[in-house]
Amino acid sequence: MKINEFQERNEVIMENQQFQGTREYVASDELMASVNIAVALKKPLLIKGEPGTGKTMLAEAVAKALGKKLIIWNIKSTTKAQEGLYVYDTIQRLYDGQFGEEGVDDIARYIKLGKLGEAFDSEEQVVLLIDEIDKADLEFPNDLLWELDQMEFYINETRRTVKAKHRPIVIITSNAEKELPDAFLRRCIFHYIDFPSKELMEEIVKVHFPNVEEHLLKNAMEVFYDIRSIRDIRKKPSTSELIDWVNALQIGGISADTIRSALPFVGVIVKKDEDMEIVKQSGI
Repeated sequence: MKINEFQERNEVIMENQQFQGTREYVASDELMASVNIAVALKKPLLIKGEPGTGKTMLAEAVAKALGKKLIIWNIKSTTKAQEGLYVYDTIQRLYDGQFGEEGVDDIARYIKLGKLGEAFDSEEQVVLLIDEIDKADLEFPNDLLWELDQMEFYINETRRTVKAKHRPIVIITSNAEKELPDAFLRRCIFHYIDFPSKELMEEIVKVHFPNVEEHLLKNAMEVFYDIRSIRDIRKKPSTSELIDWVNALQIGGISADTIRSALPFVGVIVKKDEDMEIVKQSGI
């Protein structure tokens, strides 16, 4: 393919599927660019960042902005890659056979597609979120390399190849609990969501509470960032916790001038006993 043809093709892709955030999800320019280049290059987008920085919500926002169905594959420590492709329900088949159910010989009836399989088999392009991939064992990402590259997998029991009708937009999140294999990383577009600056945070909070009193928000944010800056805090409060705290302050009718001195409802943003003691001793 000539360079001009390649550029023209990608320009069409970018024009048709341009992510610019949503009214509910405020994204930085860098994050929007990462999403759009991953879509254009047809590669998975690997998102890392502190808990509470909106990694999971990003997939929801992309799906909404592009008008696509969202399929979520929540990863646990026991999750195996095979489960995302399909499972063969042998127990149900055995049960049906014992009770004389019709169609027991049709193995395809007992093949259940997993989340990755659903995304491949969809009649329309979908957004697939593989959430918290680092919770699984170390081999899990490597076990998905072929399927994510080739966008297909083989069902041994029915001798059927499931090939993606439309390549899904794949968003993968990680809390960096484990290092991911280099071979897997090479196939992804990577973006680290930095913790929001005060300016961006104010914009995020106002998306949720457009009529919040300015003085209350200013004081709440100052205390919030002061707590985050304490060196010995084990669990730094997140964006979602600040949003909850501002909501609690509004519902409770708290005066903006008492936020620092009284620390009302501080348990909304400080969740550990040790951290609570450190905050009290800090003199914030």
